Amino acid sequence: MREVFCLPIIAENDGGKIESDHRVSLPATRQSSLHRLRSRPYFLFEVAVALLLACGCAHRTQITQPPSSGTSRPGRTAPASTPSGTPPPAERMPAIAGQYVEEGVASWYGDPFNGRRAANGEIYDMYQFTAAHRTLPFNSIVRVTNLSTGKQIQVRITDRGPFVANRIIDLSLSAARAIDVIGPGTAQVRLEVVGGTTNPTAGFFGVQVGAFLQKDNADRLRDRLAARFGPASVVPYDSPNGIFYRVRVGRVPSEDAASQLATQLHDETHSSAFVIRLDP
Repeated sequence: MREVFCLPIIAENDGGKIESDHRVSLPATRQSSLHRLRSRPYFLFEVAVALLLACGCAHRTQITQPPSSGTSRPGRTAPASTPSGTPPPAERMPAIAGQYVEEGVASWYGDPFNGRRAANGEIYDMYQFTAAHRTLPFNSIVRVTNLSTGKQIQVRITDRGPFVANRIIDLSLSAARAIDVIGPGTAQVRLEVVGGTTNPTAGFFGVQVGAFLQKDNADRLRDRLAARFGPASVVPYDSPNGIFYRVRVGRVPSEDAASQLATQLHDETHSSAFVIRLDP
């Protein structure tokens, strides 16, 4: 605040910001009256008062603003984990020529899965840039492009899913927010593998044909399908809604072969059949 010789009246808001600066002044009629009364005694008295006011007002006033570092106010607890807001730098990597490219619908997942163990063994943190995919190897680095907005984000595959028809990837909360998927819930996207340690087309694949809360039901379906389609298994999954028993059929060396098996299983069971990667 600049230096002034007057009596400022300053009103502050809760954050310390100056909202107004009203200064006290004497009306013109009052100033005229004083002029007429300026005999010597009165004049000396005025000089003394002016000096006193000058001494009291002539100083610099420092206004301290609250820090803008995002420090929480007393009584409020900051969240344990917050979105970084900046995608990892690997997003700028070029797509690997001839590698995996896929287009379809993306969705996202947060609570109640946040803090639970993902399929790769890590604890899922919805504020990290990760995603779930049914067939890509764990730790694959994937560029996800929202085909409606052109926004892109890079994610690391840490989980399996989504097990919902016509969806190809489940994004974390932060990843979905970065490419405008939070509001609508889903979006048409393009997936491009830009990094990873495993060939995304190599490995063994199978088909998931059902998930049951009752293990006996899962066992009966497994036995029926194994008699016709070969090896089948029941795999427990600890979900937020309880333990589900997933029925998986087949073990084939390519995703194309697994897709053909999925078509046959769909015709047999009249239920959704999802191609999945059996190895990490």
